[in-house]
Amino acid sequence: MERVAGEYVPGNLGGSRYQAYVPKALPPDPALDFGLTLVASLERANQALGRLDGITLMLPDPDLFLYQYVRKEALLSSQIEGTQSSLSDLLLFELDEAPGVPIDDVEEVSNYVAALNHGLQRIREDDFPLSLRLIREIHAVLLRGGRGANKTPGEFRAGQNWIGGRAPTMAAFVPPPPDRLDECLNGFERFLHSPKERMSPLIKAALAHVQFETIHPFNDGNGRVGRLLIALILCAEGVLREPSLYLSLYFKTRRQQYYDQFDNVRRTGDWENWLRFFLDGVESTSQQAVETAQKILKLFAADREKVRALGRRAGNTLQVFEQFIRRPILDAPTIHNALHITPPTVRAAIASLHELKLLNEITGQRRNRFWVYEGYYNLLSEGAAPL
Repeated sequence: MERVAGEYVPGNLGGSRYQAYVPKALPPDPALDFGLTLVASLERANQALGRLDGITLMLPDPDLFLYQYVRKEALLSSQIEGTQSSLSDLLLFELDEAPGVPIDDVEEVSNYVAALNHGLQRIREDDFPLSLRLIREIHAVLLRGGRGANKTPGEFRAGQNWIGGRAPTMAAFVPPPPDRLDECLNGFERFLHSPKERMSPLIKAALAHVQFETIHPFNDGNGRVGRLLIALILCAEGVLREPSLYLSLYFKTRRQQYYDQFDNVRRTGDWENWLRFFLDGVESTSQQAVETAQKILKLFAADREKVRALGRRAGNTLQVFEQFIRRPILDAPTIHNALHITPPTVRAAIASLHELKLLNEITGQRRNRFWVYEGYYNLLSEGAAPL
């Protein structure tokens, strides 16, 4: 089926002429062709997503897992854009400890966490619609401080941007020119507000993601905002109770294919092929997240038994161990402040956990030492090493 997804329009920057791409408003026209394979992909993705959403209700402490899931998605999405942070860098940064990479890298990841939380709070607590205004608010949080501070946080671009190359004439892709931006964004907002009954939320999230990346409305941070929108759409539409889907792992491991899919939609209007790619990602990522949660629960149960076997030392040691379940990298003062037990008692408990081979020290220092619950950290950080 032939479908035109957009048009090229002439642009001029400093006397150099180029072609910019202006996407047609969503939904696609002609309508999407839901053949048997696409319907089957959608059904499998919905079922997997339902299992993922359901496991959050079965967990003894859902917030504990969501804390880690959100940070993993933030890390992976930022890595796609080139940051070199690891999960340990982010967790150390949140403890006011210097990470092992440039501070701007880890600050970008931390801002992603804050931006996602801001968006969810506005949608849930303030009953605010997912809109251009909210997207600007999210962008302002994402780019606050660090490298993003001079990239007009919270404001749509007033000039031409492009992807790749030193100028639009040499770029891999040139988004809509500034005088067509309002038209594109207004159409995008109308699509976001389309009723749930007209389109599966997963299909809406998939289409909106590509459209946002194509419009590229900000001077910086478009990729991260575009991926963040996937979780926000699924939560706003009631498909997910919590943002437990970290699709950026799927995109990161298939980065070239991910970008090729965008190009294919723009060139040929083949939305269906992108949807199959996206839905396969939802299915596989959801299954992986469920399996990881089950492994973590099994690990916690086995390691608690090891601690209980310590006899008289078990009481305080178990309290300290539970702190590492909440945050897998900690130092003694943080635990002392959380539990209000004496520093010597905390240190003795950490020593016991180290003897059990549950904790490892990661700084190599005698003072100001940080400890990692290694079994838990390894499960959380699968696939999260910098590119």
